[in-house]
Amino acid sequence: MKGPLTFLSGSRYLFRRLRNNLHIRSRTYHNNNKMTNIVVEGNIGSGKTTFLEYFNNMPGIQVVEEPIDSWRNVKGHNVFGLMYQDATRWSLTFQTYVQLTMVQMRTRKQTHPTRLMERSIYSAKYCFVENLYRSGKMPDCEYAVLTEWFDWLISNIDLKMDLMVYLRTSPENCLKRIKERHRSEETGISLQYLQVLDKLHDEWLIENKYFPLPSPVLVLDGNLELPEMLKMFEKNCDKILMQNNDSRNGGRVQVNSK
Repeated sequence: MKGPLTFLSGSRYLFRRLRNNLHIRSRTYHNNNKMTNIVVEGNIGSGKTTFLEYFNNMPGIQVVEEPIDSWRNVKGHNVFGLMYQDATRWSLTFQTYVQLTMVQMRTRKQTHPTRLMERSIYSAKYCFVENLYRSGKMPDCEYAVLTEWFDWLISNIDLKMDLMVYLRTSPENCLKRIKERHRSEETGISLQYLQVLDKLHDEWLIENKYFPLPSPVLVLDGNLELPEMLKMFEKNCDKILMQNNDSRNGGRVQVNSK
């Protein structure tokens, strides 16, 4: 392949080479009956899809992607697109459906010892709903209703996770990747919007402000180019898959990926 690697085109060779190494080691990872749930969090365009693709089809690992296809077709209605077209009108509708699909995703039968999931009901509420509310696109009444529904869900349904992997990526790099992947609903996303979401993710996952952490957090550098990012996943797979005691001891684990 000519030219620099992108997060869309990538390199099948790099994926295959690094996956082969992890396949060998992963045979010893899942030799007990413990079911582990790991969530990858991050801004729009932070590299979550690349993260999940790297671990997909590896022994003992189930990958669950964000249910965007469901958001695009609710009995023929694209609530994902409607929210981006007019957030003031459609934010409550969309975020209510996001919470439903996130609960469905989390409560679906786990088929492998380790399950990697894209985002969670927590980031939907603490980052995206919070942004809608703070920016004035969601009125007090709707925010209160959604918050009560959220609080009931996390109090009455087992939505626990064992680890959150936070891909910390600059808003500038996120915007570059968003433009590369060409999702029609995302054409209007601005750098300012990504900067606000970046701040909300950092406040929650790095600074531990305003909202509680439902699990330990592993912070990875999401600004790397694709070859370096894949090598970082390989280098830190023990921590990512919770084979390292640091990931099980609670709190935040910062990884220097250089």
